[in-house]
Amino acid sequence: MKREIKYIVVHCTATPTTATIEAIKNYWKNNLKWKNNGYHYIIQRDGTVVNITPENQIANGVAGYNQHSIHMSYIGGVDGNNKPIDNRNDLQKEAMFNLIMKLHHRYPNAEIKGHRDFPNVHKACPSFDVKQWLKEYEPSVLQAA
Repeated sequence: MKREIKYIVVHCTATPTTATIEAIKNYWKNNLKWKNNGYHYIIQRDGTVVNITPENQIANGVAGYNQHSIHMSYIGGVDGNNKPIDNRNDLQKEAMFNLIMKLHHRYPNAEIKGHRDFPNVHKACPSFDVKQWLKEYEPSVLQAA
């Protein structure tokens, strides 16, 4: 099934930075009773990007917009008291930027937004202003040897 992608959506997992992908997936399945994952991609603390849902499938990222969205998330987004905080490390920021650029190349007409930028969303996710960050972020010019 070919989906028309209108949005590339950035999320945080709203978990401790030590959370695992398996624990997050178990929460969706067992606590929320979701049939689908919440995201297509999760960015781990070491900068590894893990594709957990094929892009041609729908993920449960933003109610009412999932049919036309690709969702990515970084592990983190809250402090020890569960308050929103941008606690991405440099590896996650670099991986996120590179993933956004790759997806934007694949879906050039898609708007890049944070979860909180959608109508009637009452949460801080992804705990930073995506559009502002993209304007200011300077990717590393160093490539791994």
